[in-house]
Amino acid sequence: MSTKIECTYCSGQGKDPFQLLSDISKCQVCSGLAVVEINAPFRPCVFCAGTGKNPLGARVPCIVCKGKGNNSITSEVVCAKCIGTGRAVDGLPCTSCKGIAYK
Repeated sequence: MSTKIECTYCSGQGKDPFQLLSDISKCQVCSGLAVVEINAPFRPCVFCAGTGKNPLGARVPCIVCKGKGNNSITSEVVCAKCIGTGRAVDGLPCTSCKGIAYK
């Protein structure tokens, strides 16, 4: 089941939070709509801590949740490889759970 939630990347403003092109540029995650669709059930993204922004320092959406700040989950079983952190040893997304933290 799909659910509409506020776009975390732009905080529901519909505008690019970094104003890369201009101060009126549309958000690249929600296309200016201020909401995004996600399949339920979902949980806050552990890779970006639910911010929707790339934690590796780039001014782009999170590479795990695609800027939504949440990830759809299909299981409540915590990933044994990253122990629920969503990260590999090098800080990139876990290769086993793809950064979602659940298997």
